[in-house]
Amino acid sequence: MATIAAPPAALQPCEHARRPGGALRPPPRAWSGRRRCCQVIRATASSRGRPAATGSGQLESTTLGASAGGEDGDVIRRLQNGPDVRGVALEGEKGRAVDLTPLAVEVIGESFGEWLRDQRREREGEEGEQLRVSVGRDPRLSGSRLSAVLFAGLAKAGCAVFDMGLATTPACFMSTILPRFSYDASIMMTASHLPYTRNGLKFFTKRGGLSSVEVEGICDRAARKYVARKMGLGGGGLGMPPVVMRVDLMSAYAQHLRDIIKERVAHPTHYDTPLEGFKVIVNAGNGCGGFFAWDVLEKLGADTTGSLHLEPDGMFPNHMPNPEDATAMSLTRGAVLSRGADLGVVFDTDVDRSGVVDDAGAAINGDRLIALISAIVLAEHPGTTVVTDARAGDGLTRFIEARGGRHCLYRVGYRNVIDKGMQLNADGVETHVMMETTGHGALRENHFLDDGAYMVVKIIIEMVRMRLAGLEGGVGGLIRDLEEPAESVLLRMDIVGEPKSAKQRGIEAVEAFKKYIE
Repeated sequence: MATIAAPPAALQPCEHARRPGGALRPPPRAWSGRRRCCQVIRATASSRGRPAATGSGQLESTTLGASAGGEDGDVIRRLQNGPDVRGVALEGEKGRAVDLTPLAVEVIGESFGEWLRDQRREREGEEGEQLRVSVGRDPRLSGSRLSAVLFAGLAKAGCAVFDMGLATTPACFMSTILPRFSYDASIMMTASHLPYTRNGLKFFTKRGGLSSVEVEGICDRAARKYVARKMGLGGGGLGMPPVVMRVDLMSAYAQHLRDIIKERVAHPTHYDTPLEGFKVIVNAGNGCGGFFAWDVLEKLGADTTGSLHLEPDGMFPNHMPNPEDATAMSLTRGAVLSRGADLGVVFDTDVDRSGVVDDAGAAINGDRLIALISAIVLAEHPGTTVVTDARAGDGLTRFIEARGGRHCLYRVGYRNVIDKGMQLNADGVETHVMMETTGHGALRENHFLDDGAYMVVKIIIEMVRMRLAGLEGGVGGLIRDLEEPAESVLLRMDIVGEPKSAKQRGIEAVEAFKKYIE
């Protein structure tokens, strides 16, 4: 793609979208492949600007409405995974064909852009200024190719597109909040902890992640477009390729995290380097989490020597980036003990989940991580409610209640847990913590965003405060009285048969098992 220097005016956000925050120069090493200045790039396909009032958009939504209900339309609908889109992007999986194709990504991107436009029209009564959408991705091999068609789809819907390159999922949301950016929406291209052959999309607006119902509507719209394109109807405008602005968001996001640590620790002797004297191991699993070692911890004075798999590698050659992964936790535990570190951190690929290892080498994930965060937050907000998924144990409930909190068990699924917390707050029930046993965790103080890096920031702040207060031991001591089951096993079972029938067959299997237990 040809590049040209961007005029400074192109970087200015809409005045009504400005929020408080900070910015920073680009991080080193893994992020150094990104250009050090903002620039314009030209994507490789599709026309820019809003679709014509008459033409392909109208044809796809009316004439082909019935056709979209067929097998071709189901290809798109099956890509929906709750509030996300996920599919197979590369050959190599036994028994799974590639279904997250460039065409699928393009029509989903275009449909998201149109949905944004419709939402603003309903909210404000007019289309207003051009919508600004940022896009980030993890290091998967399919990311570059699929990003180009995603840019094209968004541009077809009339959006201005901003390419963040390698980024994290929480940073994508923060691109709608941080000043100098303040985009209307963002998309993260990732498949989290799944194999390198997979990829997917996560959607954000300024109010947070989209709901499953909203994503279902976007996929329905995309299914109609997909059928039309497969039939050679509509959407083929040949014009100038879309203009895409390359921006460095990760530096501003890292600065944001550093500022939080400095302000809340308020170290009496070295304010700007509050982590001096601390050793922290980071295991990024070759995903997107290396920035946390280089651009957050080290710049605050921490020693991160011995950290693992910080360089992004879309093949994930060492282990899957996943705080639930036994290999990831074992390697991190070994590094913490061998280096005499104060803390170990494990991120998933896109850094919306995390787990930690304390100074004694004890893994803190699942119920333990929820207990640790609950202990910290309950000290700040006595009596608050903690929402978790229903897999949490009775010991966790007793732990939370012993500290004066309330435990709300809710449906499995990180979006379900977060939405429940938001609903409770709206109903007047103070709820500061929403966490799933998989490591997804959101706090009210952080925009109800499931951010693995922010969770670690909370733990690090507490770790420093404990040392300043002269307390013995590490953060693991905060959960010493958590009662845990003698044995706990998570089973994941594949559902055989046609993919379109999988959900119904799963429901039937659960009901049959329930009757068997009864």
